Parts: sequence; structure tokens; C-alpha cells
Amino acid sequence: MVITETRLTPAVESEVIRLHGIDYVELYVGNAYHAAHFYRTMFGFQPVACSGLETGDRDRASFVMRQGNIRLVLTSAISPESAVAAHVSLHGDGVKDIAFRVDDASAAFDTAVRRGAVPVLEPSVSEDGDGRVTKATIAACGQTVHSFVTREGANSLFFPHYRPATNSRPAGAPGLTEIDHVAISVEAGALDRWVEFYECVLGFHRSHEEDISTEHSAMISKVVQSRDGQIKFPMMEPAPGRRKSQIDEYLTFHRGPGVQHLAFLSDNIGHTAGILRENGVEFLSTPAAYYSMLEARVGGLGEELQSLQSLGLLVDRDEWGYLKQVFTRPVQSRPTLFVEIIERVGARGFGAGNIKALFEAVEREQAMRGNL
Repeated sequence: MVITETRLTPAVESEVIRLHGIDYVELYVGNAYHAAHFYRTMFGFQPVACSGLETGDRDRASFVMRQGNIRLVLTSAISPESAVAAHVSLHGDGVKDIAFRVDDASAAFDTAVRRGAVPVLEPSVSEDGDGRVTKATIAACGQTVHSFVTREGANSLFFPHYRPATNSRPAGAPGLTEIDHVAISVEAGALDRWVEFYECVLGFHRSHEEDISTEHSAMISKVVQSRDGQIKFPMMEPAPGRRKSQIDEYLTFHRGPGVQHLAFLSDNIGHTAGILRENGVEFLSTPAAYYSMLEARVGGLGEELQSLQSLGLLVDRDEWGYLKQVFTRPVQSRPTLFVEIIERVGARGFGAGNIKALFEAVEREQAMRGNL
């Protein structure tokens, strides 16, 4: 679903959709059982609930994974006729739904559609003896969607018909606390349209803009975020360059726009990165030249520099503070979705000073895959 022919209406202050953060991110995957094992053993997520044939779902099975305030839902098809199967066949494993917590899902849905959003799921209610959940869904870029979710006294499992997951002991807790941001790649020429979508439909505002280029490739990036800053979407489109950028590669193998990476917040990225490496997570390598210039660029590192280099951590500073970040290699066979770990010490940016270093690291990976 696309919104290219839909007339967008600018958000009116009196009708702002109050979003209270990300309720969950749902990924469509080839095998939910295997994906749950992967995110448990590699990233330390704990399975807390599940659904499938045993709960009355005939076309899909899901595992709800939790760590800190992060909730991932891993969903796979039970039958080949399922829409989940078609999505995975086209795009591979990746993000389908970025759901928002709201006070009134029906009202949020009506407001979004009135402003130009394409409806996907009319407000629906599921309930049991513990409470009820109202959910409604609109289309976003590509085949990604946004759901509005309102919970009224519902139990902590996820949705009322879900059952508790068994064998839920996490492999090792790396200390991931929140979803910091969700990065989205769109096709060339589409960036401004999608920025306008988030501004008009959801009342987001632009917070950052960057044009990045290397010897080989380039991209344009704009960040939109909710009014309280809890929800942040860096959005990127490829720009003309000598060769294919990482955004081009994503769009090629994902077969269109979508979520390029999920960024998880950590209070101690050194500890987190160390645990994840022990668990088998592979990170992008950073050239030694990056660290030889780091002290001069951000300052005040001292003896910490050696530790940063040993863990492959990147550092950037803005007017509010500094941040540390590290990026994984793709977490599935296609070179599409990957994960960022980020620690913020006052900083509000997204590592603009590191983006070129990241691009160059990804380009080395692209060259090995024959996609540069």
C-alpha cells in the first residue's frame, strides 16, 4: 500500500494524536520458533507469550520477546496462503508493524485517516477476563504499517488470546533498555513525501538533516520525531554516487522501502557489546584510522580510547553531550535489517560524525558480497 495519491492534511494542534511511545515492533520471519531462539540466545530477549494453532490462530504463529521496555513480536506463517508468507517471500525477514501506545486507538485511527493515511485495519477489540485491547492500523512506507494500541486492564502477556511462553529463561542479559529509534530506507525522490506524511498525519517534526557522501556513494537523511521525542525515525534515501550505496543495496534486496535498522538503547554500551560478542553477535569492523582521529574530533577520551577500539565502538558529540554506538552485520541472510546499540550521555543526535565511517565500513562488507 502507498499513499502517493492521497491528499495529506496538516496536523491541527487541537487534534494532535497523543502517542505514548512504541508499544511493540512486529517482525515477519520465516520461522518464528527459530527467530525466537536467535533473539534469545544472541540478544538476550526473553520469550513471554506466544500464539498459534493452540490459541486459535490458523494462518500465523507469534512469539512475544521482551527486554527492558523493548517488546518485539516475531510472526511467521502457518500456511503458504498466509499474507505473512507472501511478505517474507518478497522482503525476507524484517519489520512489518511499528505500533504506538495511545489513549484511544479508534480516535487516533479516525484522525490519521482523515489527514490522509490509508486504512489497513479498522478498530478491533480483543478481551478476556483480565482486560481488553483495542487495535487499529494504517499504512506507512512500502508494506510497513503503524498500529494504534490502547490497553485497558489487559494482562502483561501481550494480547488477551496469547498464552505464556515456556522455557523462557534468557541466555544472557546484555542490558538493552529501550527502542531508541527506528531507521527507514526509502527510494530516491521519496524522502520528502514520507517526511510530510509523518508531519501531517502524526504531527511529527523534523529534528536533524544530513547529506553524507564517501568516495563511492551518498545518501540524504532527515529525522522526524514525535513531539515528546520518544519516537524517532531517521529516514534515508540514496543520492547519486559512483557506485551503489548501502541504501541502494537495502532497497534491492528488500524489494522496496522499509525498516533498515532497529536501534536499542543501553546504559552501559561497553558491557552490552561485550555480552553480545560473547553470545555470537557480529559487529561491523571499524578501521584503526578512525580511532587515530577520534581524540582530536571529540576530545576527552584519555585511557578509554583503547577500550573503545577493542570493542569497535564509535563516539560522537553534539551540543547536548556525547553518544557511543555500534552496528551489527545484517541479522538474516539478506543484507537488509541490522541492529544498532547506542548509549546516550546527553546527546540528542544520531552520530552524524560517525555516519561516514559507518558508510565506509558497510561498503567494505558490500564489496565482499559483490554489491558495491
